[in-house]
Amino acid sequence: MTENMDSKQFACIIARFLDDKLGKNISILNIGHVSSLADYFVIVTGDSTPHVKALMETVKEQTKKQLGRMPVRMENDKRNRWNLLDYGDVVVHILHKEERETYAIEKFWNNAFSVSEDEWKELSKDYKTYDK
Repeated sequence: MTENMDSKQFACIIARFLDDKLGKNISILNIGHVSSLADYFVIVTGDSTPHVKALMETVKEQTKKQLGRMPVRMENDKRNRWNLLDYGDVVVHILHKEERETYAIEKFWNNAFSVSEDEWKELSKDYKTYDK
């Protein structure tokens, strides 16, 4: 990771990687003021179990290749419908659409500040793979 990149930009770049892989309903929550777990959560929905897995692999590969970072911890459920990549300052939740609705992470963390899509796209524009 570049020396001048903060956790917000890192979260935004991860959102960009997920967007390029057709992740749905991407959300970035700034939880730093309400929790010591991380500074940001990036939450994304996959359409199917293979899509959830592909999103996880993309984040792992691209953060290593482009930013030189590897997750400090990874978790997933047995059916591969909720994957978690923990980078310390940023935690990525990749969920199947049914789990996303069931667990409603954004509602649980309703005191967190959201980063708007326009803002994360602007902060990550140098990492855009495809022109849409």
